[in-house]
Amino acid sequence: MDRGFLFGDGVYEVVPSYGGHFLGLEPHLDRLDSSLDAIRLRNPLSRESWRSVMRRLIGAPPAPDQSVYLQVTRGVAPVRDHLCPEDVEPTVFAVANPIKPRRPEIATQGVTCITRPDIRWLRGEIKSISLLAAVMMRREAEDEGALEAIMVRDGMVTEGAVSNVFMVHRGRLITPPTGHLLLTGVTRQLALALAREHDLEFLETQIPIDDLREADEIWLSSSTREVLPVTRLDGQPVGNGRPGPMWQRMDALYQQYKEEVRLGRI
Repeated sequence: MDRGFLFGDGVYEVVPSYGGHFLGLEPHLDRLDSSLDAIRLRNPLSRESWRSVMRRLIGAPPAPDQSVYLQVTRGVAPVRDHLCPEDVEPTVFAVANPIKPRRPEIATQGVTCITRPDIRWLRGEIKSISLLAAVMMRREAEDEGALEAIMVRDGMVTEGAVSNVFMVHRGRLITPPTGHLLLTGVTRQLALALAREHDLEFLETQIPIDDLREADEIWLSSSTREVLPVTRLDGQPVGNGRPGPMWQRMDALYQQYKEEVRLGRI
């Protein structure tokens, strides 16, 4: 009778850990707070309690690179009803899983994507456990030999089924602005921070799908897959069909940052 099971009434986060140190822990917990506030669900744990749960899950000494999945639902109500009583206790679920290393060939061959209409609801900034549209699109991508589906609404790129999207055009990095239509990805924010710190020109603005098809480079970003180069889109090569120089620079910066996290310096 848990409302997460019956209604998808809950939110989640996924936080990567390297060498026992979390990457972007506070932004992830901030976004958890934001998602809970948006669905009018109180956070059942304090910030320190969340940290304690997560540290316990990754172990001492910690196992190799892991991701910690956090989920909060509105809890178990006595009767299935869309309107939930106020006194229901939220359900907390958390689990740690290994992060698979990136396949070496991705750095030389990139990944393939398809495009699909963005059929989701209009509150993409909430990290909701209601992910049926993303499940369907990932299956369609798999059926076409692709890793991800990039979604398009009213002719504009929003995000991937499980990732944020960037493109490079004439040396400038471009990504859609945050808002109600897409999730403010923690890895997306880190990539922009690294771009700013290392003088890579970038712009947050809407991307028409026709511009994406003409991009010199396309990237995906997510917490467990980091930043990936897209080299084929809907069966056509992106740029010269290989990971581009801007991605190679960003990947080097990201890997350097990750190593600093692993050593406990960040």
